[in-house]
Amino acid sequence: METSIVGVGVGITDRFRTVVEEKIARVQTLAPRAQQLDVKVTHRVYRNGRVPDETVELTLIGKGPVVRAEATDGDKFVALDLAVDKMSEQLRRAKEKRVDGRHHPRGAHFEKGSGSLEGIDVVPASVDVLHAVATGSVPVQNEEEEAYSPVVIRTKSFDAEWMTVEEAVDRMELVGHDFFLFVDVRSDHPSVVYRRKGWDYGVIALATQAPPSEALAS
Repeated sequence: METSIVGVGVGITDRFRTVVEEKIARVQTLAPRAQQLDVKVTHRVYRNGRVPDETVELTLIGKGPVVRAEATDGDKFVALDLAVDKMSEQLRRAKEKRVDGRHHPRGAHFEKGSGSLEGIDVVPASVDVLHAVATGSVPVQNEEEEAYSPVVIRTKSFDAEWMTVEEAVDRMELVGHDFFLFVDVRSDHPSVVYRRKGWDYGVIALATQAPPSEALAS
């Protein structure tokens, strides 16, 4: 497995590279088919007197879905340990889920005979919410932003992916998030699967259909 290490605002020492190679042995054991692990270390300095910290982001690339984990600490070696622990736990849970699913199917599954989803809560949006979204009457708080705020809102954009609810649940477990946004291949509705207590999951779907993939490609 190839390893790529980059630093943003911080230099990468030979000692850190050596520690990375030692720590990722657990990841290789849990994901033997992985092809590449990208390690990104970001040094952040704050203007409000907060102590600078280091964020370590791990991205595991292979034949299956991309797996990500990150952690922040004042020491990049500690942040690395935390990130590796998170990724190892995500891989372990995904592996156990695959094994358990072969013997004791649970969670979301599609009943071909009845055409219904079993083992999952489908919570449709209320009529009032749909009407508010459609008419643009959802209240928006328009307040002047302060010159500085300690709250950082991170924005990410991804291409739409068509998949089944079951595939979305598996992808959510691999990336280690509490929710996953996708387009339901059976209904073409933008949907979100989310984790509830234990191994229970829920789905929220918009009534509006997503444009076909051919339209997005053009």
